[in-house]
Amino acid sequence: MPSFCDGNGDGIGDFIGITSKLDYLSDLGIGGIWLTPFYQSPKVDNGYDISDYYAVDPDYGTMADFEHFLKEAHRRNMKVIVDIVLNHTSSEHKWFQESRSSKDHPKRDWYIWKNPVDGKEPNNWESFMGSSAWKFDEKTGQYYYHGFAEKQVDLNWANPEVKQAMFDVMKFWLDKGVDGFRLDVINHLTLNTSFPNNPIDQETKQQIHLYDKDQEGILDVIKEISAFVHAYPNKFLVGEVGSEDLTVLKEYCGKDKLDVVFQFNLGSIPTLDVKNIYKQLVDMDNEYREDQIPTLFFGSHDMSRFISRFAAEGYEEEVAKLMATLMLTAKGVPFIYFGDEIGMRDLVIDDISKMKDVQGVIAYQLAIDAGKNESEALAEANRNGRDSSRSPMQWASTKYFGFSKVEPWISLPDNNVTVENQLENPESMLSFYRKLIELRKKIPALSVGNYIQLQEKNNQLMYERKYEDSTVMVYLNFNEERTKVSLDENCNVLLSSRRSSILSEQSLDILPYEAIIVEKKEVEPRVHSK
Repeated sequence: MPSFCDGNGDGIGDFIGITSKLDYLSDLGIGGIWLTPFYQSPKVDNGYDISDYYAVDPDYGTMADFEHFLKEAHRRNMKVIVDIVLNHTSSEHKWFQESRSSKDHPKRDWYIWKNPVDGKEPNNWESFMGSSAWKFDEKTGQYYYHGFAEKQVDLNWANPEVKQAMFDVMKFWLDKGVDGFRLDVINHLTLNTSFPNNPIDQETKQQIHLYDKDQEGILDVIKEISAFVHAYPNKFLVGEVGSEDLTVLKEYCGKDKLDVVFQFNLGSIPTLDVKNIYKQLVDMDNEYREDQIPTLFFGSHDMSRFISRFAAEGYEEEVAKLMATLMLTAKGVPFIYFGDEIGMRDLVIDDISKMKDVQGVIAYQLAIDAGKNESEALAEANRNGRDSSRSPMQWASTKYFGFSKVEPWISLPDNNVTVENQLENPESMLSFYRKLIELRKKIPALSVGNYIQLQEKNNQLMYERKYEDSTVMVYLNFNEERTKVSLDENCNVLLSSRRSSILSEQSLDILPYEAIIVEKKEVEPRVHSK
């Protein structure tokens, strides 16, 4: 949200800015927009620390600005889902301020408070950002629990009043007209209330989060949320479930649960590993039931940009187009992170004072505390922080990339990758995304088809998808050498990631890191007359 487009000239993206770019998104073919948190927040964690669920943060505009944006998006037939954080609030939220005011306050039990054990933390639980998950409160002499940053305080979902309060929040935004929610860290809502110590992996010496997520009762809560939201027609729920284990992920989606969950096992793979990609696609297809749909993404606000992550020397854009093809033609719901459609690269922070992400700052401090030097600590901050993909959208070749007329809230990368440079270029990354999305909408097999074939051989991935009389084959060459494929005579090449046109021949030469989409035409049966 803060990095898309600044409409009021303060260096921060806002609703005026995003509304001004709706035609760009519509022309690209985007059917839905996912907004990261825009609620009032001190922004310790980029807005995922909410201090008022019912207010738009002034940095992003007013409620009227939001309502105008929503109306304009709907006028262009684009859905809008909003990020909602049900697990925790900001420590500045009035609920927590009341809760910490006294042990006897009615809202004391809205959060998780525990007495010290032997003068220390109640147990060994670590936050998912590093260091202890417990913060001592001098005023009341107890610890409060925070699964993430210490200013992101976990709500006590075992308290019915908390649950009702959060359902009231969802109702408020549903009544505004939003089309659904992205549910942040949704598998953390329940904890083991005996609070046993988490085990430690003896090899990595890392804590295993056994008792502080995916606990008993969580699926009942998910079903309640689903029933409530889906009582409104045509709503969509996507869950962020903090796991890469497909057997865990699939428990959260499908009939009566979330519509989809993010597949981090595929989306966050660190390197261009076709065998791993193939394995994940196969596992998703085998494990998921008919009522469960995978998600396809390789970029988000929480990870390095995939063009930087997967770069093969001399083939950066070719690989990016290859992965874009996979994301928009494989079986599942694709999520495109802003800027990936033009090939934006990672931002590298060169001074810790410039780092905005709390996770990176914590990593830096932990490295310093462990005795590492400044350079080593900064490398840890960049590796573990999430600023890399949060630099402003690069619209034009101006001082601030057309994002703003003043210096943006976060640093800018040193390149000239812009929408302006690609908009009229038919060979550009942007043009290729537009063609892919158009093809996906036009051909049913690419949006709702099942796999007829799915195979990997010699670092070449191939799949065939079919829906009724629509059949498409996709070839993805992950090699630096050409490779040949044989096609039936009734096949027609629809799109290549590296060539503007290809003659449909029975023996097809595929270039290094090229993606080719082929339509298989139905052969009409021959009628013989006597």
